[in-house]
Amino acid sequence: MINMIFLQSAGGSGMFNMVLFGGILLVFYFFIIRPQAKKQKEQNRFASSLEKGMEVATASGIVGKITKVEDDFVQLQVDQKSFLRVFKSAISKEMTEALNKSEAKK
Repeated sequence: MINMIFLQSAGGSGMFNMVLFGGILLVFYFFIIRPQAKKQKEQNRFASSLEKGMEVATASGIVGKITKVEDDFVQLQVDQKSFLRVFKSAISKEMTEALNKSEAKK
């Protein structure tokens, strides 16, 4: 009798498992893959819009003014005679507007 109960409840639909797996894939796509792709696209657009004279901050926290723009690199002036050559992808944000706002408050 017990064997008959286990045999009846053991069967399952393969379709349910496929739908569940598809749902998990959709969740991964919309919550992980898609936002990361959007962020990467925005970063690439920002890197291609870098211009001479912009005040920027690198991912490591170095703030400087762009003095030269090349294909993959920019040259930053961090002090009067100190220059750094960094990848465009290492530039994390523009500081020109933020610095202008802080100077206006003073």
